[in-house]
Amino acid sequence: MLLVCSSRCGGGLFRALFAEVEIDASGVYQDHRVTQPGYMCLNCGAPALDLGEVPAELEAEAREDEAARTVTADVLCPVCETMVQLDANMECPNCGSPLEVT
Repeated sequence: MLLVCSSRCGGGLFRALFAEVEIDASGVYQDHRVTQPGYMCLNCGAPALDLGEVPAELEAEAREDEAARTVTADVLCPVCETMVQLDANMECPNCGSPLEVT
């Protein structure tokens, strides 16, 4: 985890906004658990960002972009005249002739 202030104030202390804290019967801290990522800069009150999450977010975004680029279409093969469902620029599964999705 690498937290930074979104206002770039230079603050180094942050508060977890959605955390559960476990204490014993005398009120002494035992453990905590962050239930939802969300942090606030204690210096200026601006939202804080976790830069440690950036690589995973970029990878997830790239996967979504790749899935959106996949084109599937029903194509009639000009050689064997079979209706097949293909991704863009693949071959006919029956006869192997190259097909183009337009």
